[in-house]
Amino acid sequence: SEDMQQQIIRETFHLVSKRDDNVCNFLEGGSLIGGSDYKLIYRHYATLYFVFCVDSSESELGILDLIQVFVETLDKCFENVCELDLIFHMDKVHYILQEVVMGGMVLETNMNEIVAQVEVQNRMEKSEGGLSAAPARAVSAVKNMNLPEIPRNINIGDINIKVPSLSPF
Repeated sequence: SEDMQQQIIRETFHLVSKRDDNVCNFLEGGSLIGGSDYKLIYRHYATLYFVFCVDSSESELGILDLIQVFVETLDKCFENVCELDLIFHMDKVHYILQEVVMGGMVLETNMNEIVAQVEVQNRMEKSEGGLSAAPARAVSAVKNMNLPEIPRNINIGDINIKVPSLSPF
């Protein structure tokens, strides 16, 4: 539920934010997260915290490296990533994360390859005009359709329907 999600976020923030910068970046999950079966692995960059919750079978150093690759890729894509980039471009952040990890498996850690895929996605979105241009493209497509003449009288058995004249777009 949303309440449980908010409690997990609060507990995670409480556990991570009270730690000194000179301590390790691994800690056991809190009571809401699953206790000792799960670990929180995090990195703190300026005002941003990147926290991954993993089960006990994951390599802590591997996840730290994964966070480093993710943050450096975000930094390349957003040119000095900040909180506002993450908030206002959440779809792009999720896309980048999905290029790195999908279905719990690390797919790609080569930053150049990830950035290249993000650039391909950006070019595709620009060529399509983005979501904001969708209504205009839909109207244009309907106007350019070659529709046959609209029937004026429809006869179905004993029923006769007269279709009124419609003004063109």
